[in-house]
Amino acid sequence: MTKEEFVAQLAQAGKITKTQADGIFSTFVEIVAASLKEGERVTLRGLGVFSVVRKKARTGRNPATGAVLKIPARKGVKFSASSVLKQHLNKTKKK
Repeated sequence: MTKEEFVAQLAQAGKITKTQADGIFSTFVEIVAASLKEGERVTLRGLGVFSVVRKKARTGRNPATGAVLKIPARKGVKFSASSVLKQHLNKTKKK
């Protein structure tokens, strides 16, 4: 699902315009990003947890040239799905 598809479904489910839904989605992303930048975990019950992980510096290789590169330490984002979401994904359909 793309952002546009998500926004369209959000607009339809919430009976709002696509512009309003896009604004809500953009605000959601900004709030999550700002919280992560401050080092906070973002826990959304029923969905999961977004958290910041630190990645160590390492050496890598340029696939085009084969040259060895130093990849600096950096921060990344980790998402852990909630047990509720995992259960929802693994439900078997009754026939």
